[in-house]
Amino acid sequence: MKSLYKKMLLALLPLMGACSSMLDIEPHSAVSPTLVGAGDIEALRIGMYNKVQEGPTFYSYIAFDLFGGELTTSTGRPIDLINSLSNALHTFVSSQWNGYYKALMQVNNVISVAQGLPDSETRNRVLGEAYYFRAHIYLCLVTRFGDVPVLLTNTQDKVSRDPAEKAWMRVEEDLVSAEKFMAGLTAKSCYYVSPAAITALKARVMLYRGKKEEAAELAESLINNPRYSLDSFEKIFRGQANNEVIFAFSCLTDDGSSIKISNQFYSYNHPNKGSYNYRPAPEVMAMYADNDLRKDISITTLDNLNFINKYPSGQTGSDPVVISRLAEMYLISAEAQGLNGGGLERLNELRNKRGLEGVSPANEADFLDAILKERRLELLAEGFRWYDLVRTGKATATLGTKDYQCLMPLPSRELLYNPNLKPNNPGY
Repeated sequence: MKSLYKKMLLALLPLMGACSSMLDIEPHSAVSPTLVGAGDIEALRIGMYNKVQEGPTFYSYIAFDLFGGELTTSTGRPIDLINSLSNALHTFVSSQWNGYYKALMQVNNVISVAQGLPDSETRNRVLGEAYYFRAHIYLCLVTRFGDVPVLLTNTQDKVSRDPAEKAWMRVEEDLVSAEKFMAGLTAKSCYYVSPAAITALKARVMLYRGKKEEAAELAESLINNPRYSLDSFEKIFRGQANNEVIFAFSCLTDDGSSIKISNQFYSYNHPNKGSYNYRPAPEVMAMYADNDLRKDISITTLDNLNFINKYPSGQTGSDPVVISRLAEMYLISAEAQGLNGGGLERLNELRNKRGLEGVSPANEADFLDAILKERRLELLAEGFRWYDLVRTGKATATLGTKDYQCLMPLPSRELLYNPNLKPNNPGY
């Protein structure tokens, strides 16, 4: 999305101002919706993409790998890092909460503006994108925090938390709205929301919600879409044209992106250099077979130091962050169909593409374990592991965590400035 975030950005980006609480601030817009016309919608769209991409910080993209035991630091085991991050005072928590609600305010503002414009392809595209982003934001919030305020319009009120089920329903309803407005439209690249991106996110949501028949149907529609096919890891994670990525954030350094995930993973002795804050857990370094075509792109070793290798820029720049790609659809279809419903075929198709032989689980429980193992191999450092364990009831046993750590805490500062958000999640 080259140069997407430069035009008129200062005029229309949301303004923070002096504020204390993320949910007790002026609505995030420098321009009143009533003063914006059709000629201004593109600038608001640019600001929306920027805010959703940048607002939640790099933590949001690897949060489920950090909390899921895939990463560690130089000073301890994965469980030590998880316990450190399970802290209502930690930036890990506050940056995600604050960032998602900053993005939500921008998205709500765009929806408000676009709804007041005359019907047109541009107006419908922007509304479709905005509803997709709101669904994405609430999916991120509800899987992390459970009960969260569900805000459809911006407000200065000290709001309370809504039940998690209301947030889940909002995700589903917004995806339906996104489908309606994007029907028949196309995107010029994978860095823009498309009808396929909406379908991919909806398939994920349906799987998470236990609506397996619908999840499989949606995933299969993308697997059978001639536009997409499984591709090589070199293409997916080395900036090459490929047929697998459905939607990604571009995170271009030239556009001022601060999402430098690779800086967290490489050390200064690596050619691309980095701060080496997080490294693969020992179990991660041992989980790839030598003939797994994902291995060298996923992990690497230099001078006896181990690195996550999917984001290659280091300190030199930033890398795209994939939100949806076709391999996930294979895994969704496999899990949703089950061992005896066609799921094993999809699982083994993916394994064969990655250079591995098929598996033959004896029963549904073993099949689920095989799915989770494959998701771990395929989606390392892409933000899936922790919630995969939480949603399948395996988190505490696998990670050695406490039951309450199946949710993250709300930031302490938010509770201080807005008592209506209390109590915090149990255990914190």
